[in-house]
Amino acid sequence: MKLIERYILRRASLMFAATLLPLIGIVWVTQALTSVNLVTDSGQSIFAFLRLATLILPSVIPIILPFALVIGVAQTLTVMNSDSELTVLNAAGSSRMTIIKPVMILAMATSVASFAVDNFVEPYSRMAVRQMIATANADMLSSVVQENTFRKVTDGLYVQVAERRNGGVLHGLFVADTRDPRFEMIYYAREGAVDENSAALVMKDGEVHRKLPDGSVSIIKFDSYAFDLADLTQNAGTANIRPKDRDLAYLLNPDPADTHYKNNPLAFSAELHRRFTEWLFPAVFGLIALVVSGDARSHREARLHPMVTALLTALFVRWASFYASNSAEKSAYFIPVMYIIPLLTAAIAIRYLARNKSLDLPSSAGERLTEVVDKFRSRFVKSRALPGGGKQP
Repeated sequence: MKLIERYILRRASLMFAATLLPLIGIVWVTQALTSVNLVTDSGQSIFAFLRLATLILPSVIPIILPFALVIGVAQTLTVMNSDSELTVLNAAGSSRMTIIKPVMILAMATSVASFAVDNFVEPYSRMAVRQMIATANADMLSSVVQENTFRKVTDGLYVQVAERRNGGVLHGLFVADTRDPRFEMIYYAREGAVDENSAALVMKDGEVHRKLPDGSVSIIKFDSYAFDLADLTQNAGTANIRPKDRDLAYLLNPDPADTHYKNNPLAFSAELHRRFTEWLFPAVFGLIALVVSGDARSHREARLHPMVTALLTALFVRWASFYASNSAEKSAYFIPVMYIIPLLTAAIAIRYLARNKSLDLPSSAGERLTEVVDKFRSRFVKSRALPGGGKQP
């Protein structure tokens, strides 16, 4: 590899990493915060939350990688053009392959990493997350019965315990059950205990308040009452495995007895072909970035920022891919479309590069967007120049 190619590769790699890390951090935190309630409600420790957040990370990497690449490459080449480095390369007689080669090396390496994460790392992490969720649900009964704590077991079911005694005896029980829309049930009991064998909360010396939709309330006193919790524990400890959680070998040869496979076999086919196509997008987005920003242009030439054009094009291609993959779960006709989208985009980009053409938004649209940006910029500068940041009269 030539010195200038190593230089471009190093700059693009640094910009790619500088873009990737913040994007992963933002998406990771957003996804991890959705699991806070699960961890806290099931009485898990902070280490369980950190482990769950770490296991979520591989699921966002394949989505973030292509966009981080297109932003990093487009920004690198745009800065090189602003510094007249691309102009110097053209004047020195360098071919476009001097720019294309290092960018595509980075893009192909990113595609290989995406394939490895998508097919080997992510299924393992998803299975581990499912198992953690199942374990948390299995521990729900023992975690909710904490002293002086009003806890939500599930939607419409709340439990409070005044005191927890030896032998698993619960003193001062309060249970609110509004899961059935036909009536509301309120249980009070002097004491009770969780029967693990029958999956029931056995309450003694209490009463039941039943409220109907018309507002009437009936009260029944009891010496002993068993509150059934089987619907909360029948699936406890068993992870609900979906096609996205399966590894590549299972998708190639799914179990005919799998419940999910029986209900929707197309979901397994769609997931398999998604993994065979999604890893192509870093390479495709690298080609898009090259077409948009890989040529030397004059600073006086009015055009929309190349990174904006590249990012909008990448977003459109990725949206079309998401639409095709989601539709493939219902119709097999969309499976070929999943391959056509990245391959056709790559072919168009290669044709542009071979003919030394660049991709831009239509001149009229680009000029309008540039005018809008200039107006906002001029107004902002004027408002900053006035005392107190006020507007001109």
